[in-house]
Amino acid sequence: MQKLIFATGNKDKMREIRMILEGLPYEIYSMKEAGINPDIVEDGKSFAENALIKARAVADCVKQAGENVVVLADDSGLEIDALNKEPGIYSARYMGEDTSYHIKNNNLIERLEGVPDEKRTARFVCAVAAVFSDGREEVREATMEGRIGYEEKGENGFGYDPILYIPEFGCMSAELAPEQKNAISHRGKALRMMRECLKDM
Repeated sequence: MQKLIFATGNKDKMREIRMILEGLPYEIYSMKEAGINPDIVEDGKSFAENALIKARAVADCVKQAGENVVVLADDSGLEIDALNKEPGIYSARYMGEDTSYHIKNNNLIERLEGVPDEKRTARFVCAVAAVFSDGREEVREATMEGRIGYEEKGENGFGYDPILYIPEFGCMSAELAPEQKNAISHRGKALRMMRECLKDM
């Protein structure tokens, strides 16, 4: 079975990834589980560029060990139209990486005070990049559309999930069951697109 390393140390993200890629002929490891911790500077101008930067950095580490491994990485974030697509590619670093998402979420809600429903449109964006051992690279990108709510709700998600309202389900992203969320989420869609690419390998 071929080894696949996903460039993240986030346990919640790894749970989603394993659910979606289940059944493929790969042993899936997080960067941490694979014992890789490169110093990655995410200085891309888009989600796709940052995902590729991460995947290439981990692939370079793996190459030095002489292993035949597929490396995946994602970059995702929240775009709020009324805030000029903020926090965008800086979603993880918005207000500082060590700032809790509870504080970040409430800050974004406060910044939208007085903005009506129809102008609170927002989306999660996810780009998934793959670097194969032969040097080939692939990127897939997807979104989950919604609007920013007026308060945090839900316990099932993480990050900005408690403030993105999904009209088709009438609830926040963090109130969706994991299976529901994986079916419609930005990461779920991008990973399923990448899954097709991995199946053809």
